[in-house]
Amino acid sequence: MEEILGLDRRALDRARVSRDPRFDGKFFIAVTSTGIYCRPVCPVPSPKKAHVRYYTTAAAAAEAGFRPCLRCRPEAAPGTPAWLGTSAVVRRALRLIQEGVLDDASVDVLAGRVGVGRRHLHRLFVQHVGASPITVAQTRRLHFAKRLLDETDLPITEIALAAGFGSLRRFNDTFQRTYQRPPRELRRQRRGGLAAEGGDEVVLRLAFRPPYDWPQVRDFLAARAMPGIERVDARGYARTVMLDGGHAVVCMRTLEHEHALELRVRGAAPAALFQLSSAARRTFDLAADPARIALALRPDPLLAPLVKRRPGLRIPGAWEPFECAVRAVLGQQVSVAAGRTLAARLVDRAGRRVAGGTDGLTHLFPSPAALASADLDGLGFTRARTAALQALARAVFEGALDFGAPVEEVVAALAALPGIGDWTAQYVALRALGEPDAFPAADLVLRRVAAAGGTPLTRRALEARAEAWRPWRGYAVLHLWCSQRRLVP
Repeated sequence: MEEILGLDRRALDRARVSRDPRFDGKFFIAVTSTGIYCRPVCPVPSPKKAHVRYYTTAAAAAEAGFRPCLRCRPEAAPGTPAWLGTSAVVRRALRLIQEGVLDDASVDVLAGRVGVGRRHLHRLFVQHVGASPITVAQTRRLHFAKRLLDETDLPITEIALAAGFGSLRRFNDTFQRTYQRPPRELRRQRRGGLAAEGGDEVVLRLAFRPPYDWPQVRDFLAARAMPGIERVDARGYARTVMLDGGHAVVCMRTLEHEHALELRVRGAAPAALFQLSSAARRTFDLAADPARIALALRPDPLLAPLVKRRPGLRIPGAWEPFECAVRAVLGQQVSVAAGRTLAARLVDRAGRRVAGGTDGLTHLFPSPAALASADLDGLGFTRARTAALQALARAVFEGALDFGAPVEEVVAALAALPGIGDWTAQYVALRALGEPDAFPAADLVLRRVAAAGGTPLTRRALEARAEAWRPWRGYAVLHLWCSQRRLVP
């Protein structure tokens, strides 16, 4: 490939030789003399230039016939943001693949859900990702299985199911073809990973590109942590998560001297691990590329000092879109503290208490069905807010609002509900759907800050100013909010 993300062959060669972690996951290096593909940070001696090939994704390298390096572990690289260099159709399809659509359905079903034919979807994937949808899904499954082999003590049968393989035989065959050895042999050879502390706890490393502003993310989440559901303290971030047939507790914390966060999951079946790790990566914005975002925002004189002050800023996400939408409705026209109090009352009234809940994690957030039928009288909600909450819950419960739909459709469906405007819809897109270009233009804080002390800009004027921030307007929003700590919504 001649160019990747604006980097020509010479720039890619320099990045490979430098082993700069900022390039980790942005591209992959394949070596024709060994048949192996690696991360840019791989510690092995640099191969001859004539033997080097570059690919935008691990799936593209796999499609070309290369197998993953066992030294640098491509499966452990930071995720590549799905919106970079792709069409809207491919972004939507990649999101569905990450959600496991091709674990149970065909490419025809995937193509139908994004509104194109199978052949056209294949052409788009080859153009933008360098691999077919099937190869992308298989690479995703294999990489997750390899991480579980390296970092957990889960039985291999459970790993196969957790990674989306229908049977142990299929898993073993695919693994043998890819790594040229069976999974049991790789497990015996592993150099050690994060070991679970016992019981049903699983521990994984989730990599990111430095810098990463952990205090910014932690403090944002701490200010909004719901009693009974979430806990943020010196140990990190922890919360309860509803699963089919039960619940789990997840914990996230930083790892010293590593460009990674640690995810601990307790109480989840192996089949839920991939979705939980994907939700954690989205919530903590681990796929972001700080250097690329800073390059786009730094030319603006308003944003330049903010980017310099917080080069590792991330968009603190929300674990579940419905929960985020409910919290956004509760927080309309009130302070962060008041919104948190209202959320605590809602959880106490309509949330489900978990058996054996300890350490402040005692409830699960109300499901759409529970909230749609809950009696919310006496909680201090206005009549309009109660109506908006229950209309939202009914729309999700009845399928009229699907958070798995394209972002623009979700935003339109949210804004069409009573009591929910464009600000709330864009806020949900920003925090819960991982949309980096979401932009709540009606936000008064943004309009004031962008005016630099003068009369607040009109919405139209703010939108015109923000055109230069695309496709990273969401990060500009966070920079501006963080610059006004007392006014952050």
